[in-house]
Amino acid sequence: MPVLRKMAKEAGKDHKVARELWLSGIHEARIMACLIDEPELVSEEQMETWVKDFDSWDVCDQCCSNLFDMTGFGYQKAIEWSARDEEFVKRAGFVLMAVLAVHDKRSPDTVFQKFLPIIKREAEDNRNYVRKAVNWALRQIGKRNLNLNKEAIKTAKENKRNRFKISQMDCIGMRSGNGE
Repeated sequence: MPVLRKMAKEAGKDHKVARELWLSGIHEARIMACLIDEPELVSEEQMETWVKDFDSWDVCDQCCSNLFDMTGFGYQKAIEWSARDEEFVKRAGFVLMAVLAVHDKRSPDTVFQKFLPIIKREAEDNRNYVRKAVNWALRQIGKRNLNLNKEAIKTAKENKRNRFKISQMDCIGMRSGNGE
């Protein structure tokens, strides 16, 4: 990633080139596309097209955390995609929840509280990439502040089969409100 980030910085933002890189289908080119695209030019259609092409956790995570979260569609897509069946599309919904909880410092708690029932609902998904993203979203929401921390811990405890694998260190991080 450091090499790709350096290349992206040198190349600068370019929506057209990002599209061409994405269409190449090359794994690293797609990550680069996410780094150089211009969030304000990304349409909902583009997001839907790209998310259907996700075939690995790293392309999914890089696209969501470096591009999709900065569009005007991030919150909407987090909710929509979390209900979809495709593994990496569903993962993208929860990755968006996680990165928005970290990157969006201005939104009120109510925005993130809406994610908690969704997280609880989807905690039963046994697919590793989805399960890890669900847990990641819950942890990041819980780290925002003490109020959300309490609600995130409550959500984890309410789950019937205790599918949340939150370690002692995660709970310490959640209690401290540390955003890392």
